[in-house]
Parts: sequence; C-alpha cells; structure tokens
Amino acid sequence: MSEVRKIAVVTGAARGLGRAIALRLAEEGAAVSAWDLDQAGVEETAAMIRGKGQRAIGIKANSAVAGEIAEALDMTHRELGSVTILINNAALSPFARFEDITEEIWDNLMAINLKGPFLCCKAMIPDMLAAGWGRIVNISSSAAQTGAAVHAHYSASKGGVIGLTKGLAMEYANRGITVNNVPPGFVNTEGLRESPVDVEAYAPTTPMKRPGRPENIAAAVAFLVSDDADYITGHTLSVNGGRYSN
Repeated sequence: MSEVRKIAVVTGAARGLGRAIALRLAEEGAAVSAWDLDQAGVEETAAMIRGKGQRAIGIKANSAVAGEIAEALDMTHRELGSVTILINNAALSPFARFEDITEEIWDNLMAINLKGPFLCCKAMIPDMLAAGWGRIVNISSSAAQTGAAVHAHYSASKGGVIGLTKGLAMEYANRGITVNNVPPGFVNTEGLRESPVDVEAYAPTTPMKRPGRPENIAAAVAFLVSDDADYITGHTLSVNGGRYSN
C-alpha cells in the first residue's frame, strides 16, 4: 500500500495467533491497535511492537460488544488514526459433546465468534470506504471445512465467518476493500496446548507430522493485506499442513 496509511486493528491479540499477527503486521509497517479482554497480555503485545520501533497501542475491549468496540475504535482514532486493516481473530474454541451444548453456550459462542466480526466490520468499514482502501481478514478454522467431533458449535460459528467473508467480499469488491479468511488447522498455540488435544500424539496423524506455528498464520494474513493481494477477495487461504485441501 503506497499512500494510504496502514493502521491495523487485531482482535484477540494478547497471545497466540493474534499476537503473532500483530507483530508481523507491525514488521510490515503497520501501526497496530491490539485488542483483547486480557489487558496485561494485550499491553505486552503492544510493548513488544513499540520495542521494535513501531507504533502500537493495547486496548482492553470485548470485540463482541458494540459499545466497547466504539470506545476502542475512538481510542484508536485518537492515538493512531483511521483504520484501514481489520483482523477478526478473537474467538472461543471450547470442546463439548453436542448433547451437552446448551442454548446459553451456543449463544455465547456465536456472540464472540460470529457476531463479533460482524460488529467490528460494521464499525470499521466506514474508515476504509473513506480511505478508498481496506483489508479485512477473518480468522476462521479448518473445523468449518472438515467438521470436528465435540466441536459442532465451534465449527458452525466458523462456517458463518467464512460465509460472512464471501458476502462482504462481493459487496465491497468495487469499493477498494478486500475481504478474505484464513482457516488455521492444528497450530501450536497456548489455546491448543490448553485444550483436550494431545499435541504430541496427534501430530503423527497429520500429513506434515507436526503442528504449525502462529507465524505461519501471520504470514498468510500479511500477504492478504499487502498490495500483492489486491486482486484477491472472498478467498479462503487454508494454512493447515495439508489437513484439508480445496
């Protein structure tokens, strides 16, 4: 991107994929507004970026609540400027048998994983339209592509993210905004290590026999927000070590 200022919002940026994405976008020259409910973690992410000479702020915010999004966006505007890059990464990834998924659990997951990206897009697309340039990358999941046992609600929410991506891509394709999604698969994050998945036991069953790194996802995101990807929209760029191909 040449003349338009690169100012990125990354949700769920306190650790894992979000932190890796925030760090990579900063390396690519973007100023980063890192959002998360974990205030200490997101402030650490921002400090890591500033330590490398780039501009960044960390904001404690629930990216699934419209009022908190508005407050965080206002702070981003004051500190950094108008947003031209949005990475919808914040999500829950609980495991539960379908018969144990209550309506409350379902609604809470959909609020974070699907309503959140909708609200963030609603809030930030006006900045992109004003700039005549924008990049949105939604982090979906390979679980939406393959399905996953004890992950039906999560798979459904991430399938919705893929559908939202495609719809927005078609709507804004001729207005300077691209919208794509990256579905990770078996990436070695804190969340994976805290889950019921036995990482070492599962790795040999995968095509590459190893988990991916958060930096692999960050690299895919960095490409999709670059000028080199300005003719790519509505695309699903799978980063999963061969778990699923399409």
